[in-house]
Amino acid sequence: MGVHERTAQDELAARLRLLQELSGLGVRALARDAGLSSSSLSRYLGGQTVPPWPAVVALCRLVKRDPRPLRPLWERTSNPLPAPPKSSRQVRSLPRNDLPRDAADFTGREAQLAAVLAAVDSHRAVSVDGMAGVGKTCLAVHAAHRLAARFRDGLLYVDLHGFTEGRQPMDPESVLRMLLGALDVPSERVPREGVEQLAACWRSELARRRVVVVLDNAADADQVRPLLPGAGDSVALITSRNRLLGLDEVPPVSLDVLSPQESAELLARASGDSGGPDGRLARDPESAAEVLRLCGHLPLALRLAAARLRHRPGWTVGILVERLAEGASEFDTAFAMSVRQLDRSQARLFRMLGLLPGESFDEYVVAALADVPLRGARATLEDLVDAHLVQQPTAGRYRLHDLVHQHARRAAAEQDSAAEQERALVRVLDYYVHAAAAADAAMPFLSPSRTASAGRPPAELPGFPDKNAAFAWFVTEYGNLVAAFETAAAVGSDVHVSELPRFLRAYFARRCGTTHLNVLFERSLAAAERLGDPLQLAEAHSDLGFARYNAGRTAEAAAAYEAAELRLSQVRDTQVEAELAMRRGYLSWDAGHVEEPLELFGLAGKLYEQAGSPAGAAHAAASEAWAMLQLGHREEAARRAREVLGVPHTDPAWPPALTARITLGVAIAHDAPDEAAEHLHRALALAREDGHLHNQAWCLNCLGVALRQMGRYEEALASHREAFALLDELFEEHWKMRFLNGYGETCRLAGLPEEALRLHRQALELAPRLGSRYEEALAHEGIAIVLDGTDPAGAAEHRAAGQAVLRELGPGDH
Repeated sequence: MGVHERTAQDELAARLRLLQELSGLGVRALARDAGLSSSSLSRYLGGQTVPPWPAVVALCRLVKRDPRPLRPLWERTSNPLPAPPKSSRQVRSLPRNDLPRDAADFTGREAQLAAVLAAVDSHRAVSVDGMAGVGKTCLAVHAAHRLAARFRDGLLYVDLHGFTEGRQPMDPESVLRMLLGALDVPSERVPREGVEQLAACWRSELARRRVVVVLDNAADADQVRPLLPGAGDSVALITSRNRLLGLDEVPPVSLDVLSPQESAELLARASGDSGGPDGRLARDPESAAEVLRLCGHLPLALRLAAARLRHRPGWTVGILVERLAEGASEFDTAFAMSVRQLDRSQARLFRMLGLLPGESFDEYVVAALADVPLRGARATLEDLVDAHLVQQPTAGRYRLHDLVHQHARRAAAEQDSAAEQERALVRVLDYYVHAAAAADAAMPFLSPSRTASAGRPPAELPGFPDKNAAFAWFVTEYGNLVAAFETAAAVGSDVHVSELPRFLRAYFARRCGTTHLNVLFERSLAAAERLGDPLQLAEAHSDLGFARYNAGRTAEAAAAYEAAELRLSQVRDTQVEAELAMRRGYLSWDAGHVEEPLELFGLAGKLYEQAGSPAGAAHAAASEAWAMLQLGHREEAARRAREVLGVPHTDPAWPPALTARITLGVAIAHDAPDEAAEHLHRALALAREDGHLHNQAWCLNCLGVALRQMGRYEEALASHREAFALLDELFEEHWKMRFLNGYGETCRLAGLPEEALRLHRQALELAPRLGSRYEEALAHEGIAIVLDGTDPAGAAEHRAAGQAVLRELGPGDH
């Protein structure tokens, strides 16, 4: 957490403590009256955890105070994360299985396993609690694998980080978004905010599935409660170091350390000892018993000790005891002993792994972290896997157990200088910025970004042969990219904070909604302001403006674009100027202007040509063709669109071609209906293949308009209805605004005047709020046409209102 976020969180905690003083209640009484757990409230009051907004509201209401003044402060501290990534729906065919590998040497726990399975059958949930390293996760994962055959719709696993050193527990909202993404719920259908709404969506999705959800490493009952299934057959297995007393409906299963017999059996199995009279353990039973004692009969420590014995056939058990006895505790003893078996370079890399943000990692980021060749990083990681210091859940991906991670962090703090740790962390941040830039360059969904300039490029980056490979990388690295962003903010590395979001925009815009894009770019702009570079400031203002525009916040978008233009007057960059001109053209068009957007699109095309960007020039030409079509210049629009389609490109779904194909289909619908339908159906197929719901809705709506022009009203209505069914999932009304009047006109011509009237009135309600003055005028005119035969006075009133709007827009506008 950065200095500014930390200060805001401390301030929020102080404000909450004032509320407690006003109540005159102790923590327990206040928690009871507010419907919170006392442990959660203690963390909120102490500034250790940011409370969910409903908790703040509940505390304010208890003392009869308005919570709204606290909302901006709460928003600054909550740092909402981008919604979770989701795998491409068109790629996945098998149910999701996120479970870690089942332990081959699972030992004992017969009674506890039976209790877990019985609780699942009776209550569809169970909570496994116990001390660190006692085997909670191992038992829960083992039980989940046992249940797999009965729950064929998915096996989900999420680490809630309730007790992860250096990380705050995950908030329920972020977890719910991650889980909904794991079920392939379209992100556009997921509520944009509010734990209660997200929890309801989650329960609804689980109700029609049979899913096992493992909620590992929970902090408390409040963190878990919104994540539990509701009706249906799905089940939840929870682990926590605390007993979750607040979950009355969830039976607990508490774990103690293994019995001496179970510990001896686990040590024998994990070490590969034969167990016979000639085995090393049997030959020295006293030393074997001492190993069990030094490991505290804890499964994790026992496995680490056993790994050393297995890979050292020349060791006696007595030697193992001597090495274990040199440590300070059961955990540190085992970990330190394992690390001592490493050579100098291996031990250095292991310590540095404790500095990595995020959860899992690959060999590329490790090579950057340690500043070693990729081959060396790969070989050392394999050595650490063999030493049971690093886990390998899937091929090419690695992770550290929480306790091992803690040990690595402590070891780095003790043995490596602060300067060396700082250099390693900067190399990691450099890596994520440059890797994200490379992946973004392979995803040509928006105007191309400039190359990364933050820090030093890493020696080796993953290869991204196409957009699918890039998207897959983003899906895998999602959590790490967000963690890298947060880490950069925490250490005050503004150059990384300002630049990283720019390379995530194509991915996040398509998969995570506009709310989170705004959050990213707000913080990116703040970092750019601290850096003071005019070009970075121009890009940051432009990016924030585009995020505002996509969220329907047009006035804020205009202000951001003006700020960007001011910065560009101080420093020239043709690529950034071209991009800003395009974005200003979109905004100007939606505001109801005519000449200005055409001029801006033309200017953008010239600037892109000067910048040597044929793709950007094609994008500008396609937008210009679309604007001409809206003005009724069909022949010119069709000609321009055909020119864009003639520009060679490897991806048939790249935005300029999609825009041009839609434009051409509508432009020639009357004169060449068969060719028009072919273009529009091709555009729709490409949008569906690409998985972009906004573009699918756009294609369907334009297909409806073209079919209406062909006189095929029933097909046109079906296409409009399908478009709006998609738009209902997006929760972004400004997209509906673009299509309502056209849909209304189709309904009128198809003999559905009441439906047409409803749609035009809906457009009339939305347009002023979204700043769409031309659509407001069209809505008035559409209502007037429908009312002409039944309510002449009402028709005249609406027609006059529409003409008044057009007069306000002026002669150079629509």
